[in-house]
Amino acid sequence: MKLHTSIILDLLRVRQWTKNLLIFAAIIFVNKLFDPAYFLKVITGFFLLSFAASSIYIINDLKDAKEDKHHPEKKLRPIASGVIGQEFASGLCAILMLVSLAGSFLISVNFFFVILAYIIMMVLYTLSLKHIVILDVFIIAAGFVIRAVSGAVIINVAISPWFLICTSLAALFMALAKRRYELSSVADPSKHRKILLEYSVPLLDEMISVVTSSTVIAYSLYTFTSKTGESHNYLMYTIPFVLYGIFRYLYLIHKKNLGGSPEMILLKDKPLLINIIIYSIFVVAIVYFVK
Repeated sequence: MKLHTSIILDLLRVRQWTKNLLIFAAIIFVNKLFDPAYFLKVITGFFLLSFAASSIYIINDLKDAKEDKHHPEKKLRPIASGVIGQEFASGLCAILMLVSLAGSFLISVNFFFVILAYIIMMVLYTLSLKHIVILDVFIIAAGFVIRAVSGAVIINVAISPWFLICTSLAALFMALAKRRYELSSVADPSKHRKILLEYSVPLLDEMISVVTSSTVIAYSLYTFTSKTGESHNYLMYTIPFVLYGIFRYLYLIHKKNLGGSPEMILLKDKPLLINIIIYSIFVVAIVYFVK
């Protein structure tokens, strides 16, 4: 039974639910984290968003099962390895998607449309958009942005332009890093994902360099010029944590050949995890307790 449960969790990619923690960003920065009604909405939204994401992961695994068999890590996934049948996976996918859509509609119509937009976008990505060079990484990044936006929509607060810019750039950084990892980790990219043939490691490194610089500048300006930054002057002191996080991520990409799974880096790399925890503590302390 334990083995069966672990396989189901692998199919749902529960570890990747850490990406959905972005839904809490808005409630933190608008000073509503300790409001029980708002917090309950966001925690419920987290699980509904996670169910939607898991349904997309299953669709992706069903479609890419043959290609995944040629990947050193993805060949171990439940569907690619044959441990879980396609009929069972399809049924579970449908249930998760229906629960996510129905639940989001009950909470907020706007939140429902965000979840629906996420599902449509990611299904289109799985079916065709992931085969279009450059657009593919933009779609991956957009998935992170929607996660963050959903947190603002579910509690009905305005979305800061600076918040969107910083989230978009950071997401694009991780999407490009993911492509770089995929390109460098397989012997024959054409057998795994043909779109990888459109990229090269030097090209991706240049793109990552541009996005990295832009992310640092955008976040720095956010802490100085946004409404949140103007209301909380000490927010600028979180810039070093963002710099360290980016530099640490680059180190893991170039020296440890990681980057394929941001959620795994977060869970396994202790220095990066500690940095994120301390950063979060600083943000909460500055926004909620420092006048």
